[in-house]
Formats: sequence, C-alpha cells, structure tokens
Amino acid sequence: MDFLTHWTVFQSPSMVWVTLLAVGLVGLSKGGLGGAFALMGVPLMSLVMPPVLAAAVLLPVLLMMDAASLWIWRHWRDGEVLRVMLPAAMVGIAAGWAAAAVTSDAAVRLIVGIVALGFAARALLGRFIGTAPRYVPAMGWLWGTIAGFTSFVAHAGGPLFQIQVLPKRLDPKLYTGTSVLFFAVVNLVKVVPYAALGLFERDVLVSALILLPLAFISVRAGAAVIKRMKPEVFYPFTYSMVVVVGAKLVWDGVSALF
Repeated sequence: MDFLTHWTVFQSPSMVWVTLLAVGLVGLSKGGLGGAFALMGVPLMSLVMPPVLAAAVLLPVLLMMDAASLWIWRHWRDGEVLRVMLPAAMVGIAAGWAAAAVTSDAAVRLIVGIVALGFAARALLGRFIGTAPRYVPAMGWLWGTIAGFTSFVAHAGGPLFQIQVLPKRLDPKLYTGTSVLFFAVVNLVKVVPYAALGLFERDVLVSALILLPLAFISVRAGAAVIKRMKPEVFYPFTYSMVVVVGAKLVWDGVSALF
C-alpha cells in the first residue's frame, strides 16, 4: 500500500477495488457493449473519492481505451455520419469550454436524460404505429453540437449521438466503429482544456497507468460480444441501453438539483 499512497490517488483498498470495478464497466462500454456502463464510471468512483478527482483519473484511462477501441474497430466507420457530426462536436466542445463556469452539470444531465427517454419512447411508439424515427443527415449538426457540449460539461454525449445515428440502422459493427471514432476524437480534443485546468498531476497519471491492463482487457471483452451480436439483438439491446442511460441521467440531475 505504501507505493499506492505515495505515488497514486489511492489511499485505501476500497478506493482501489471500486476504481477497478468502474474501469471494467467503462471498458465494456468502450468496446461497444452498451453506453449505460460508461455512465457508471465517475459516479462509482465518486463513492470513494471527490468527483473532480474521479473524472481526472478516468479521462486518461478513457484515452487509453479509445486507442484500443480504434484498433479493434479500425475497419468499420460511416463517413457520412462523421463528416457532419465531428465538426459539429468541435463547436459544441468550444461552447462547453466557454460556458463551463456558468453551466450546471446537474441541469445538463437532467435535460439530456429527458431527451434520451423521449427518443426511446418515440422509437417504441413507432413500432406500434409503423413510423419509426427517420435518419436525417442534416440533423447531425444539431445533435453533434449538443453531444460535444454535453460531453465536455457532463461526460454525457452518448445519448445525443445515439439519437442521431440509431435511426440509420447501421450494421452493429459499423455503428460501433463509428461511435468509437467519434468519441475518441471528442475525448482527445477535451485533453487541452482539461490540462489547462491542472487536472493531470503526477499521482493522477500514475494511477491511470496502473489501470491500463484492465482497460485493454475490458475493451476487448466488450468488442468480442458485439462482434457476435446479430442486428435483431443489437438494436433492441441498444435502445434498452438508451432507456437505462436516460433514466440514470434524469436521476442524477434531479438528485443533484433537489
């Protein structure tokens, strides 16, 4: 424990075990196995450390996971989606950076959660009335910008990406590869403003380095499941994850605000 207490942020065994659980769940999500797991990372770690410290430790780990995911899914990406949503996300990140001091994390999570639940309800209703949500390429500018903003402010960009892309009904591998590349770029761009806030101190970076093996293993495990999942299973599962994520965001937002 002496090494951990002097060189890392981990000051007790409980901090180590909870962080390992959080990183494992986030890694499964990064591999493609449901966005709900990704949202559990910072809240879980916040049980044993300050939320700001949890976010600081997790961001370098996310970048490591992004690198692994990019290699695993390197052959699958939808250029039409990325050409619109990535530039839009850069605008959103810039807006989030500019507005960070006056933006409520809780309010953002609540709004994103309500939008995600509304989208899922619309998709479910469409199964009964025969009018599923349509993919509109130009709407990528709207949802991409909001995804970039909410990702910077509250690490909650996933549901907005899903609202835009799920109606396109891509092959599961193509959808996952596109999502991986989108959020890898978003997370990389976020490094500059996060570094400017002084979040990447030595103990944070050493802690992230120790978590590297688990990060890679969990990403590969999530990817292995998705590569074997058929579309008729993937899409109901993913829409279910939108509901879980939306409910979790609404709960987080309401709990923090009230």
